[in-house]
Amino acid sequence: MKCKILFFILLFVLNSCKKESINTSEDWHVISENVRFKDDTKTFELQSGKFKYAIPQSKLPYQKVILLNASLVGYLAELGLEEKIAGISSPEYVFSPVLNTFIANGTIQNIGNEQKYDIEKIIAAKPDAVFTNYISSFDNTYDLLRKNGIEIIFLDEYLEQDPVKKAEYLLVFGKLLGAEKQAAERLGSIRAAYDSLKNLAKKAHSSPIVLANEMYGNQWFLPGGKTGLAQLIKDANAQYINAQNTDSKAIPMSFEEVMVRAEKAEFWVNVGNHRTKKELLSINPNYTQMPVYHSGKLYTVSGRERGRANDFFESGVVRADIVLKDYIKIFHPELLPEYELIYLKELK
Repeated sequence: MKCKILFFILLFVLNSCKKESINTSEDWHVISENVRFKDDTKTFELQSGKFKYAIPQSKLPYQKVILLNASLVGYLAELGLEEKIAGISSPEYVFSPVLNTFIANGTIQNIGNEQKYDIEKIIAAKPDAVFTNYISSFDNTYDLLRKNGIEIIFLDEYLEQDPVKKAEYLLVFGKLLGAEKQAAERLGSIRAAYDSLKNLAKKAHSSPIVLANEMYGNQWFLPGGKTGLAQLIKDANAQYINAQNTDSKAIPMSFEEVMVRAEKAEFWVNVGNHRTKKELLSINPNYTQMPVYHSGKLYTVSGRERGRANDFFESGVVRADIVLKDYIKIFHPELLPEYELIYLKELK
């Protein structure tokens, strides 16, 4: 009898734990394996990579933040939150006209670069939080900022390979900066546009073969088949030459290896930010051995540049729909006859 009672007690406890576990899991908004968040009336919880945050709701929304990575600029600009940025690293890489005006008049301070951040400026600015990609070599810098009462929030959006999931980081910024409604609306619009364009691409009668990237030194870092670029090419209804690969990172290959794979390529995309095909040859004259160089079409990511700034790496991080639209226009121009490229540009 006693054993039976213990059995039922154990069964009840296990079921209770199971239910609690399920409810806890359901409370989280999971963006990807890298990022998830949840909140209640008292706390906003965020898990980003190996870092966990429990931010009191009383401290939100943040009113003043600093960005240590230009790639994060696109999120705040998309939500119209430029005025909350107190400082930014490497401002010369910022494309946004609004932010450049703020930088020029001193509203947004230059707080150094990835070689050396101006710690005194950051501390003096008294930001509610600093947003950055995590770089292990800067651990001492992060610790120093924390000791001065500054919250460091790591968001490694570059790790996301699904273009729309990368855009979904808008929800995190919306929660933290008091733009939750705008973030949901913008994400919904981007997601709907992306899906619509993806369906449009399926109507194309052909699926051209595509080569990507270029040589660096004596190696060609060819994006793996599970990278964001491979996904974009697929969603634009084209055949990427490395689509069968299962890596979510770029794979170093020799020129000869890539040349064999790209023998039938009709398009060559993301060819850096070169100005002419002749300039491309100054990097590697062997490109003339590739049929796509002579008979195909080449495209760079220099459609929106200003000085050293390139909007492909700023608003393009968020606007997956526009990036996809560019690729569809390139591979299937008949589907978008009136559309003009935004981020990409033909290399002639």
